[in-house]
Amino acid sequence: MNDKRIFITGGASGLGKAIAMRFAREGFKVCIGDVNDERGHEAETELKAIAPDALYLFCDVTKVKHLESVRTELEDRWGGVDIVVNNAGVAGTAGAIEDVSLADWQWVIDVNLMGVVRGCKTFTPLFKQQGSGHFVNIASAAGLLSAPMMSNYNATKAGVVSLSETLLAELCTHNITTSVVCPAFFQTNLTESMRSHIGGVHSKVNKLMSRSKITAEDVADSIFQAYMKEEFWVVTHPFERRMWYVKRLSAKGFNMLMQHQAKKLFRN
Repeated sequence: MNDKRIFITGGASGLGKAIAMRFAREGFKVCIGDVNDERGHEAETELKAIAPDALYLFCDVTKVKHLESVRTELEDRWGGVDIVVNNAGVAGTAGAIEDVSLADWQWVIDVNLMGVVRGCKTFTPLFKQQGSGHFVNIASAAGLLSAPMMSNYNATKAGVVSLSETLLAELCTHNITTSVVCPAFFQTNLTESMRSHIGGVHSKVNKLMSRSKITAEDVADSIFQAYMKEEFWVVTHPFERRMWYVKRLSAKGFNMLMQHQAKKLFRN
């Protein structure tokens, strides 16, 4: 019988919930954290049908005391935790660099980047004490490709990639492993948190998500497989993976492609 334990921030909906369900089906004890109590309790009920030990805990990743409270609860209840998925995030603010306010920048940084930092900082001592642990940090293809008009979102996700690369090397001697997940568009509720200075951007993003052949469940399965194989990179979408390879092989060629795409998308 599987006695592994997993905690997922932003676990009440979207990708977080899909991850919770995927690991629950593998016999994991699952704890989800979220700021939406209604969704959290609904997800907990669904999870308990698969994993009776599943639980929901209110957790705002902008508050380190919430993460510390979760850590204490899981130590008391389960004796620790094996995987921490830093998934909670917001869609950021679409717009030109001069239009996006510094307050919007601070909001996105506090959730998308510092939320992951707080999660890693809070649970690393427990992982070291246990002698093992695994972080799954949810970044985005945006953190690899840096599309125009999404500067604050891109920057935070690139920060998550860099943090994850750092932890991969820093924590390896403690038997602590890391995966960084970089999906592109798939159907989720991310646009609920999107702010914009560009007309119609919500409908455009929703259309791109609805057209994706890759689902949240597909991404969750890729994360599970990466955990089992101890893989670091989880780049789930084929087109964006190819673009990332182009960037690594020819930065000049990649920049030309991105500029061409930007002129097509944002021409007056």
